Amino acid sequence: MPSPAELSFERDIKPLFREKDRNSMLSFFDLYDHADVSKHADAIIGSLLAGRMPCDGAWPEDQLEKLQKWIDLGKPA
Repeated sequence: MPSPAELSFERDIKPLFREKDRNSMLSFFDLYDHADVSKHADAIIGSLLAGRMPCDGAWPEDQLEKLQKWIDLGKPA
């Protein structure tokens, strides 16, 4: 299994979320905040996989895999 150092929230995960994604979710949580994304990670990946998020088109497979790997690694900062 890869080490947590291979992925970081700031470098690898935060850039996956666009400013308009963040703005549309701010009333619930902040997609640019490690603690918020960590707390809601299961719901976020579930919404992405189900096509409910983002509302303007599905994420590419490589981005979904990166987010899932980050979750599996324990959501490193």
